[in-house]
Amino acid sequence: MTPRHVAALVLLVLGVAALLLASLAAVVLPGPYARLHALSAASTLGAPLCMLAVAVETGPGRAALKLVFIGVVLAVGGTVGTTALGRTTVLLNDPQHGEADS
Repeated sequence: MTPRHVAALVLLVLGVAALLLASLAAVVLPGPYARLHALSAASTLGAPLCMLAVAVETGPGRAALKLVFIGVVLAVGGTVGTTALGRTTVLLNDPQHGEADS
């Protein structure tokens, strides 16, 4: 095994572990805010680590750059999505809160 392959395996194991732990936490934790907190780790850590592992395994080149870009988009998009879902949950549970912000 080459060092690049070992690095890709380590990144993949870390990414899959983060995704599995986030999934387990989403099932176990009570309440929408705790679940959102757990799922944000999957989108900001798990998926980008998996993309980075595939990029490392691919080697230098345009394909690896595309994979890194996809990982960055997943990390940023997941954060924005989690924030939007949290805000919607707050507005649905407490209509007075939404009126105070406007």
